[in-house]
Amino acid sequence: MSERILNPDLGFVKEVISAGGESLKKCYQCATCSVVCNVTPEDKPFPRKEMIQAQWGLKDELFRNPDIWLCHQCSDCTANCPRGAKPGEVLNAIRKLSLQEFSVPGFLAKMVNKPVFLLLLLAIPAAILLASGAGVFPDGKVEFGKPGGFLFSLKYIDPLFTTVAVLALISLGLGIRKYWNAMSEGKPETNVPIGAAITETVKEILAHKRFDKCEVASARSIAHKLVFYSFMGLFVTTILAFIKVILEPQTGYLAYLGHPVAISESFITWLTVVFKIIGNASAAALIIGILLMMSNRVKNAAKAGLGSYYDWLFISLVAGLGITGLLAELLRLANTPAAYGMYLVHLCFVFFLFAYAPFSKMAHMFYRATAMVFEKKSGKA
Repeated sequence: MSERILNPDLGFVKEVISAGGESLKKCYQCATCSVVCNVTPEDKPFPRKEMIQAQWGLKDELFRNPDIWLCHQCSDCTANCPRGAKPGEVLNAIRKLSLQEFSVPGFLAKMVNKPVFLLLLLAIPAAILLASGAGVFPDGKVEFGKPGGFLFSLKYIDPLFTTVAVLALISLGLGIRKYWNAMSEGKPETNVPIGAAITETVKEILAHKRFDKCEVASARSIAHKLVFYSFMGLFVTTILAFIKVILEPQTGYLAYLGHPVAISESFITWLTVVFKIIGNASAAALIIGILLMMSNRVKNAAKAGLGSYYDWLFISLVAGLGITGLLAELLRLANTPAAYGMYLVHLCFVFFLFAYAPFSKMAHMFYRATAMVFEKKSGKA
């Protein structure tokens, strides 16, 4: 019989408890959680084993375990636990600590998830945006992105946010690579092609199949679909708007660089109408979806737990993003200079959400997708 030496980390146990897993020590390993979970695999089901690993402080075991991300926090386990141990909340706390472990740089993950740093993190985008001009609003009709005046030239905004997005993607990629390497330690190679695993994962995510298996928080599936697809719609809107900015005959980037393209005004008009329709529909879906998330959390608080700062920071940021974007548009249509102030607030939300995405709960979709790919590639699915 082989022997293993376990090295319990009591400090890690305290971290799990302080990160939102306050009920960890109530678990007495009855396995109700694994029995009632509809998304757990039959082979080595979760979250029972993760609860004992957390109680023992087996940090490395947990962090290289894809199951902590395969859990979708349906809260069926939490609602049915006879001891009130809330396994869903405990695994959520472990995922938060896992992000801090794998994120690059790790100190930003710790800052993003502590309330004491919130004002500082918001001040950074505000300072960067305010540094873009003399602090005066453009004269005339209210129009975002026109040259001159206070921060509103797209020739400043687009390079800034493109740089932020690229840096965030690099940071996220480095973190995902560290996580994949950790999961791969000691795991045997399989014959499942990585391409097939990725394809199946993408199909599953687009359909939200695992969310549909949740019972206690079944309404989360609709809310998550609305938020997920609204983000995709807003991404498409951004791409189309960027194409318009590049191609516009008089004011586009190519014209600015001295290489204008012969594009008909009717095409530019059509493109503008298309991305406005997609953008407004996506913004409406985003606001409805995030409000449903808030409602579901409050409604199911007694059974599933209300959530921690880690959860509500992301929810609040998405809500702020959608609401300030809508208000900025309405104020622009009303042709009031207050639109510029609201636009500034909206840009701060956009900056915060995406610059700190690798370190916040927004990173869940990427780490969870990575765990799902690994699950399929390892033949466990």
